[in-house]
Parts: sequence; structure tokens; C-alpha cells
Amino acid sequence: MPIVRVELLTGRSAETKTEVAREITKVLKAVAGIKPSATTVIFTEVSPSDWVVAGEPLNAGLQPK
Repeated sequence: MPIVRVELLTGRSAETKTEVAREITKVLKAVAGIKPSATTVIFTEVSPSDWVVAGEPLNAGLQPK
């Protein structure tokens, strides 16, 4: 049973996260032959102030590359 963890910045709608989870589930079925009922997708939303790249939080204006 795969568990896929997706960490992303806050602000995505429930509909968007559902679509992402469905697409991940489809890929695991198509590529690895895993039944959709066996796949779990967990989203963790992170505030830009808690996401730090190159020593700078994203809310300081730095965009990830």
C-alpha cells in the first residue's frame, strides 16, 4: 500500500488537491499496477514563512528554483 506525501505551500483549494490525488493514483495504477483502493495521498500544507530555501523563507520574496 503506497502512501504518497505531498508537501506544498498553503492556498490550494480542496478541488485542486483532489485532482492532484486522483492523478497520482492514476499514475501508480498505470505504471506500477497498484489498485487505486490501495493508494493513500496525504497533503501537508506549509506556510511560506516555514518554507526556507537557501536560508531565506519564501515569504521574504525568494521563489523556489
